[in-house]
Amino acid sequence: MTQIVNVPPVSDLENPQEKGTSHDASLAEDEKKYDATPAYRQDAFGDESNAEVKYKVMKWCIISAVIICMIGVIIKHPGGKVMATVDTDLVHGFSAVTNIVFAFSGHAAYFGLMAELKDPRDFPKALMLLQSVDVCLYIIAAIVIYVYGGDAISSPALGSADPIVSKVAYGIALPTIIIAGVINGHVAIKYVYIRIFAGKKERIHKRDWVAVSSWVAIALSLWTVAWIIAEAIPVFSNLLSLITALFASWFTYGLSGIFWLYLNWGKYLSSPRKMFLTVVNLFCLVFGAVLCGLGLYVSGKAIHDNPSSASFSCANNA
Repeated sequence: MTQIVNVPPVSDLENPQEKGTSHDASLAEDEKKYDATPAYRQDAFGDESNAEVKYKVMKWCIISAVIICMIGVIIKHPGGKVMATVDTDLVHGFSAVTNIVFAFSGHAAYFGLMAELKDPRDFPKALMLLQSVDVCLYIIAAIVIYVYGGDAISSPALGSADPIVSKVAYGIALPTIIIAGVINGHVAIKYVYIRIFAGKKERIHKRDWVAVSSWVAIALSLWTVAWIIAEAIPVFSNLLSLITALFASWFTYGLSGIFWLYLNWGKYLSSPRKMFLTVVNLFCLVFGAVLCGLGLYVSGKAIHDNPSSASFSCANNA
């Protein structure tokens, strides 16, 4: 049988300049549509007009809180001798690894945030800026707080300073904590919502009682489950270890390696660059599996060893 396919005009194939002009015109038309349609002017924060303000609030609140905490720790100097290495066991040592991985495990939100950009091609630039700033902030804060706090550091580190200073730091960081939580919740709710209405594109873009009630029901369900888990596991570092083992291990390492290996199937040895990337992605896959397995063990052991009397209470579990 003869299969009929749509072949682009010859002029598009032989005249790259014409093709580029057509592509630019298409982009310009999309930009006009974006500017003219209120529904397009939304992101993970809601209305785009408020997004810049919320970004600034998040940035300066958390930076100010960390600086206040560092100053408080320097003045109080609660720690003793600082040691580069310490004797530890598998549970405590690997729990520290999972906490470090958690600090860089925002990958689950990448696709959702990228999809809501006016031009998704700008995402790598934003990601590079984010990673540069947060790595520097993590390193500086970790060095200063550990040098002056020593083994007396609490988790989260904002509680390592004097009680009054800690309350001030938490108060300033509170807007960032709330907004960051809402963003992660929004991303999770959107993933579930899109999966439910995957075959009904007209439903996804509507804002009627079915859409609103579905969104509210999903949000209430996810936030209720999140609250139960957070209250049932009151020790912050143990909760982070469990989250890392269950989700960050695959979203950050395992799945990225699997995706690359699948997309480059049969090309692993085609060039030195491909061979190097094959080794890197195999390492990511193996590391993700080890992080998941060992992480589940150490987080489960740590949760089991900690008393459960603080669950569903307002006690300080730092």
